[in-house]
Amino acid sequence: MQLLTLAGVLLLGYILGSIPFGLIFVKLISGKDVRDVASGRTGGTNAARAGGAVPGLLTGLMDAAKGAVSVWLAQAFLPSLHWAHVLAPIAAILGHNYSIFLIERDERNRIRLRGGAGGGTTVGGAIGLWWPSAFIVLPLAALVFFGIGIASVTTLSIAIIVISIFAVRNVLSLASLPDIAYGVIAFGLLAWALRPNIKALLEGRERFHGWRPWRKADSGISSLSGNGQSARQQPKRRSKAPARKTATSKRPARIKQ
Repeated sequence: MQLLTLAGVLLLGYILGSIPFGLIFVKLISGKDVRDVASGRTGGTNAARAGGAVPGLLTGLMDAAKGAVSVWLAQAFLPSLHWAHVLAPIAAILGHNYSIFLIERDERNRIRLRGGAGGGTTVGGAIGLWWPSAFIVLPLAALVFFGIGIASVTTLSIAIIVISIFAVRNVLSLASLPDIAYGVIAFGLLAWALRPNIKALLEGRERFHGWRPWRKADSGISSLSGNGQSARQQPKRRSKAPARKTATSKRPARIKQ
């Protein structure tokens, strides 16, 4: 009976996580389809990019609520099974990243499930497991977002912060190993969803947000070039081609997030 209840809780967490709030809010407020904008993800960052601050904020809040509510449902139905409390938000993250409501076929005619990257739902799961974590995760994530200026790094940092919180609490005998496992599994899911962004980051093509674009524009320093010079500061190289031919440089396209 307990196993059946666990299966029901996980299924409920997945369905709850599958609700594409980013798609809903952007459509209602701006009339756009968030799947057609930038990365096409349904999370708060892309919702803000597609429809502005209001749908972005609402999406972030509701995505976090999906993770928290999934934990509270597991605690209500299986109060003595802590692993269920941990696995429920994992199911919600899976639902958020691979929504059953956003099923479609790709260019190879293969079925795929679209969604977000899972950062907001990861925060919600941590809040459900220990609500004061909100006062640690959110300020630190905001600092990373505005300081480093890369949304994908911010998303990954959320899971790292969650792992750190529960690791410290475990040392203090205030949290158990399953809580740490939640952060580790969540990090794996976020990293998998952000594979294109991680590749772009390693190649220096990831897009910037927050303070970073203005700082970069003002100083003319490329933060990922490694040579301390922007394109406009680099010395011009003489082309070996004949004068009538001009050398053209091709910059790699930015990966949209």
